[in-house]
Amino acid sequence: MNEYELLRVIDFIEKTRRPFRDMIDEAGDDAVWMIVTYLIKSHILSQNVSISTLGQESGLPYATSMRLINRMIDNGHIVRVAKGQTGKSFVLQPSEGLLASFKDYARKTKSLLAQTLGVRAGEGDDEYYFGGTPLGSQIIPPMRLVQKRVEAQLELRFLLNDDNYFSAMRNMWADFRSNLASRKNFDLLPLPQLYARALENGMKEQSDYDVIAINMPWLGEFAERGFIRPIDQYIQKTGINPLDFHPSIWTAATWEGRDYGVPSYCTVEFLAARKDLFADAGLAFPKTFDEVIAAGRKFHAPNEGAYGVVWDGARGMPVASSFLFFMGACGQPPISLPRTRSGFTVDGINLDDVSCNILSDAGYAAFEYMRRLLEISPPNILDMAWDQTLSVFLKGKASLGYFWTMRAARFEYDVQSVVKRRVEYLPQAYGPAGTRATPIGGFLFCIPTNLPEERVELAADAIAWMASREAMKAHVKNGFPVAPRFSVSADPEAAASSPIVRFVDQLAKRNLLHTWQRPKIPQYTRIEKVLGEEIHDALRNKEPARQALERAAGRIEKSLKQLSAHIA
Repeated sequence: MNEYELLRVIDFIEKTRRPFRDMIDEAGDDAVWMIVTYLIKSHILSQNVSISTLGQESGLPYATSMRLINRMIDNGHIVRVAKGQTGKSFVLQPSEGLLASFKDYARKTKSLLAQTLGVRAGEGDDEYYFGGTPLGSQIIPPMRLVQKRVEAQLELRFLLNDDNYFSAMRNMWADFRSNLASRKNFDLLPLPQLYARALENGMKEQSDYDVIAINMPWLGEFAERGFIRPIDQYIQKTGINPLDFHPSIWTAATWEGRDYGVPSYCTVEFLAARKDLFADAGLAFPKTFDEVIAAGRKFHAPNEGAYGVVWDGARGMPVASSFLFFMGACGQPPISLPRTRSGFTVDGINLDDVSCNILSDAGYAAFEYMRRLLEISPPNILDMAWDQTLSVFLKGKASLGYFWTMRAARFEYDVQSVVKRRVEYLPQAYGPAGTRATPIGGFLFCIPTNLPEERVELAADAIAWMASREAMKAHVKNGFPVAPRFSVSADPEAAASSPIVRFVDQLAKRNLLHTWQRPKIPQYTRIEKVLGEEIHDALRNKEPARQALERAAGRIEKSLKQLSAHIA
């Protein structure tokens, strides 16, 4: 049981107790309950609790409440924790024993509710989800899924990325009101393991999964290797409207003119700025590399625990992506691609003619920008990425940061964020000869080629439901500003839920959303691997830019020429 379920169990029980208290006005009988639940909720939300506050929450007279609280402290249910270095003041927290006991109580309550509703007898408590999300009640699943679930006891299997969005989606299916699946039907894996498992699944005689989520740049490789099937014939049949998706996002799911998937969510790499700090300093928000460096130096005070900027510098995928995005901000992709009016495209390219582009002015400018960023970053930035860099910014220790919008939702919703309503969302700063083209990331729902034919149509129904306008709108309202549909971003209720929704919608209208920074060619993961090693080594060892880029370019050119071996 996770913390959000625990909060909802408490909320449910409190709502059922309230009518009884209104009927019989004996508040004293509820004092222990009020004390315990207030402590548990405050612990989950990272809120300090003083003994006087807890006494007020008990509903008892002051002296009586103090005797009760001190008795609970003596019995080991509540612990005192020193506040500050003097030790003269303290806060109260639930003991480990009380936490464990209450979680067990909440789990039993959840189980009893499910049994009362006749749901999944014999399954473990963690195989379903305790309500909370409106998806289970507001979105009607496709009737074929419901009928198969009832008639044939058929449950679909999913391979997804391990992030909050897909966790919420798993809960949508496992909610005991929808009764469509169990948590055991979902494998949520971190990106490297997701890639490895998806490849392994593709080489099996029969797929372990009905639906898999692949990272957008992996599409060319999975399509060329025959691991995912075209789903053109199911697009219209299931009611999916490609015209409701931003073109750059929908085309991320196409390869050689065919649809191989449906965008599950999109996330945008952007520059976050602390607008309160910039306002106090009288500084304009940065638009160029040089302006980012200048602003970062203004706020960089490492001895005081304050840094100019955070970004993804860890070895492998994080630092490789950073280099590719910075190179894109200088106006070029990492490989030779045909130019369009608004950027570049992989459509119609001859893979045998593709060459590496990183030995260029754009490549040098991107590398030198990363070297300059090191001077105004936390000292261990080359070991940091994603959640680590986000944590620094959430705690108010950085003035600028490069983030994905998917993670940046925590700026406004995380209970421990100190930057709520203090963040300005900016397009990426541009370098020499560059533009503010903003990289798109995200995942595609795909159907494995080796899935038995009798399950394919149901898998397509499941994808249509998960990528529906209603599902995406509900996710946006729940704090995931990641909808790739025009109809969702234009919805006033969805737009009002987060400044990120409006920010991404504005980028889309200005045609600033692009995927060419990480081209979806079959060799992409090899390019990423090379850059993740060579760029990281060069930054850590302070190697000259030419030496690092020449070595990386040589390895990339070799990978580009080994296409047939790569997809064999």
